[in-house]
Amino acid sequence: MSEERITGYTAKRIRESLQADCQNCFGLCCTALNIVASSDFAMNKAAGTPCLNLQSDYSCQIHSSLREKGFKGCTVFDCLGAGQMVSQSTFNGQDWRKNPQIAAKMFRVFPIMEQLYEMIAYLAEALSYQLSLSLSEKLNRQLVQLQHLTNQEADILLAIDMTKYRMPINELLLETSQHIRNNFMSNAFDTKNKRKYNYRGVDWIGKNLKDEDLRAADLRGAYLIAANLQNTDLRGVDFIGADLRDAVLSGANLSTSMFLTQMQINSAKGNSKTILPAHLKRPSHWLGQ
Repeated sequence: MSEERITGYTAKRIRESLQADCQNCFGLCCTALNIVASSDFAMNKAAGTPCLNLQSDYSCQIHSSLREKGFKGCTVFDCLGAGQMVSQSTFNGQDWRKNPQIAAKMFRVFPIMEQLYEMIAYLAEALSYQLSLSLSEKLNRQLVQLQHLTNQEADILLAIDMTKYRMPINELLLETSQHIRNNFMSNAFDTKNKRKYNYRGVDWIGKNLKDEDLRAADLRGAYLIAANLQNTDLRGVDFIGADLRDAVLSGANLSTSMFLTQMQINSAKGNSKTILPAHLKRPSHWLGQ
């Protein structure tokens, strides 16, 4: 595989292009994934079993009322485009209903492609920042490798050792986060500011953080379920793995938050005054808030 050089502009375009296209997917999130009955899902569903609401054309018969009928989790989920990649590229547009012999394999490939796309999204975002040449080259190498993997046939994808890729990528993303947050702190704050920035894995479930200044904080893996982050300044914050379910983001500034995903935003509560990064969409259920 030849070495490809991805510029910051191209990386930004890659990140922005990672959008689910349900029209070109064979309902894989509604079939391949295991669902456990909870406040997010109104029923149990085994992996590989189609949801009862999935119609013959792969549309959802309760799409317009998912949240009201107990399927809030469906409105949160985002495959970043892995579904259409598996449907149209890996399996060359073969419909699993018309070709039942490929169904089981397609359903097993989908979660793998989803993980690859998640890592691609993080790497592409990292490369869109101004970094050292050395760090950019290492990120670039990983991104090109993952992009190459997404184009492989199903059997190769099924044989992937995901840990082999996740561990070095995690280290690079940590390095990127530290670099960007250090720059953010030095450019935005008084150098005498001694406030804490490392809140990795913190339990702030239900905590009132309204109007707080959390700029450049490390909130990796933080539990922010139902936390009040109204009008909170969250610029330069690292959100990898943070749980934002029902967190109140009304009026919050997340314009330069790092590694924030559409799924995290979809799971939170916000309004028209919430400032999001350019690559993320304002959820439809925020309308009128």
